[in-house]
Amino acid sequence: MNLMTMEHLTKYYTERMLFEDAAFSINSGEKVGIIGINGTGKSTLLRIAAGLEEPDEGSVVRNRNLKIRYLPQNPRFEEGERALSYVLSRNETEEGAARFSMEADARMMLKRFSIDDFEAPVSLLSGGQRKRLALAGVLLSEADLLILDEPTNHLDSEMAGWLEEFLKNFRGALLMVTHDRYFLDSVTNRIVEIDKGKLYSYSANYLGFLKLKEEREAMMEATERKRQSILRVEIEWMMRGARARSTKQKAHIARYEELKDQKAPEIGDRKVQFASASTRMGRTTIEIEHLYKGFGNQTLIADFNYIFLKNDRIGIVGHNGCGKSTLMKMIMGIEQPDQGTITIGQTIKIGYFSQENEYMDESMKLIEYVRERAEYVKTANGVITASQMLERFLFPRHVHYTRIEKLSGGEKRRLYLLRVLMDAPNVLILDEPTNDLDIQTMTILEDYLDSFDGIVIAVSHDRYFLDRVTRRIFAFEENGCLVQYEGGYTDYEKAAGAKRAAQEASPGGEAGKNGKAPAGNRGTAGENSGQAEAETQSAAGRRSGDGRTHAVKLRFTFKEAREYETIEEDISSMEKRIAEIDEEMAAKASDYSALNRLLEEKESLEEGLLEKMERWEYLEDLASRIAAQDAR
Repeated sequence: MNLMTMEHLTKYYTERMLFEDAAFSINSGEKVGIIGINGTGKSTLLRIAAGLEEPDEGSVVRNRNLKIRYLPQNPRFEEGERALSYVLSRNETEEGAARFSMEADARMMLKRFSIDDFEAPVSLLSGGQRKRLALAGVLLSEADLLILDEPTNHLDSEMAGWLEEFLKNFRGALLMVTHDRYFLDSVTNRIVEIDKGKLYSYSANYLGFLKLKEEREAMMEATERKRQSILRVEIEWMMRGARARSTKQKAHIARYEELKDQKAPEIGDRKVQFASASTRMGRTTIEIEHLYKGFGNQTLIADFNYIFLKNDRIGIVGHNGCGKSTLMKMIMGIEQPDQGTITIGQTIKIGYFSQENEYMDESMKLIEYVRERAEYVKTANGVITASQMLERFLFPRHVHYTRIEKLSGGEKRRLYLLRVLMDAPNVLILDEPTNDLDIQTMTILEDYLDSFDGIVIAVSHDRYFLDRVTRRIFAFEENGCLVQYEGGYTDYEKAAGAKRAAQEASPGGEAGKNGKAPAGNRGTAGENSGQAEAETQSAAGRRSGDGRTHAVKLRFTFKEAREYETIEEDISSMEKRIAEIDEEMAAKASDYSALNRLLEEKESLEEGLLEKMERWEYLEDLASRIAAQDAR
């Protein structure tokens, strides 16, 4: 059954066109995800659907008696409201048993979202708690259609997993905007993309959408190539001297004019090329020793030790309020530890992308804000202008002289990210970087991090982002203990799940005491050997059986010592053989069979040489650390 239909939808925001003659509809049982870059009108479309905003042109027809509940991106509250009474006031019900049941459900929902003080004034809650409070009020209601704007913002992974299951089992229809790609893939059965004022509908989840979109754009490109080919033939005919006397010739000219006036399809770059130059990093990076931090009676961090290695890709996970952002602020020097030291190397240049945007003078124009940091930016591929940087971050040239105050919240977040990356840091600290960023901007960031020559430390609840970017996870567990797991988020989840199962199976044993890791479990996701294991030991990251990290004396293993003695000779031998192959290929340029064999050997050697070089760099760095340690 059709619940809502929008036709000929046109909407402007100041001078910017959001929709132009667009159409949209939703049926009962559909779960629709809205995607598009920040500023294209995703939140505006949700408000129009909820009846809170009117289009400039077009019609919106809703089914009679349609019950809609709406979660805004930034909910507002009445002065003096308290947590539990807010939820109950949004879900009025009869007195007696029904009222008692609703109150019990509300208390349970608030606890699930880590709001334990039911009488807390809303004005004293954090921004994340307010968003979760508003979400609880919406989810408890009876509705035919839920409209949710960024529902996973400010949810930790456990909460997001629970919400995912709740919405999958919800019997009504769902219309939502979210940047969480795993969430989209699991919950939705239709994706609607807003692109250059048009709405494109795909009957698929997120992975299906990616495939269908690629097919749509390939078809558009093929159609454009065909148009250009025909147009060339028509131009040649016109240049030979078209005579507009017969009906057939007039039709020919009309066809030429029609083809000439057609607009080529606007297809964005599938992958934005952006590789900022980073500052050289010396031997001392960031060294954390015996770090302790508490808040009131709660221990946030207990005896954390770690030395960050060059090109580390670290993810920090844990429930809301456990201390993730506090750890980032201590590394930045914004907060001080209760005990322990954090040593920052002299050559370390940190780029900090915090949860809260830096102060922006919103009366400034975009180009002024960027030029304030740098007129020209040095990248790995040369020097580019501030204007070119804006374009690469999805700000087209015609908006460069727009005031920041005209941007959406997500666009301001993207602009802030651009400023951070322009400074050419060699350490990036990203605190919930995916909050309010659109998927295309996150893809730009992920592509950038692929080639970033430095350390990345990311606090995030976005499972897709952590799987895509990180190679090691530190998880906040009980009593302020940070436990190390190898791999991305999915690897961590499997290893942590196996550990929990072992603890539950042995409640009286070592695994059941104080949440400590069982002996022999190093918290790694699957079997890890070679460099990952050696790095874990050498970087003061070896953990005892209780799952904590403790400083240990750096040393070569027997295997590493032997490898260190011979690795330079091995590299020299491989380089010599590659040079010989080049000479042989030049001599046998006409022998296809021999060339093919030599090419295969060369590719294999080059791949092995790259691995040897990376291994040599690691061993050389470790040797210098050992020498410095022994000299103390």
